[in-house]
Amino acid sequence: MARGKVQMKRIENPVHRQVTFSKRRAGLLKKAKELSVLCDAEIGLFIFSAHGKLYELATKGSMQGLIERYLKSTKGVGVAEVAKDTQALDPKEEINMLKNEIDVLQKGLRYIFIISDLSN
Repeated sequence: MARGKVQMKRIENPVHRQVTFSKRRAGLLKKAKELSVLCDAEIGLFIFSAHGKLYELATKGSMQGLIERYLKSTKGVGVAEVAKDTQALDPKEEINMLKNEIDVLQKGLRYIFIISDLSN
């Protein structure tokens, strides 16, 4: 018997919403683990519930290691792109781009501090 298509909208009943969140969270974590095993991929997954509770999965090593690896890999790409773009940009555009880059880096640092606080 086929299941009906689920309409993508917020579930109004809080009990049903929590049950759906728990089931889908478990399914997402299971799929991430399967992908990691089948394809030898390193996967880091964060889920924040509506109440602010953190659920995380790091398939190989630690989440801290994955975050550091991510930051290193994106920093190298970002620096090269910024170096190319700064030659052709006017000062206002360059300032805006640098502000955006600072925001991204600060968010990464905040997240690392949150994770280190949770592990302590």
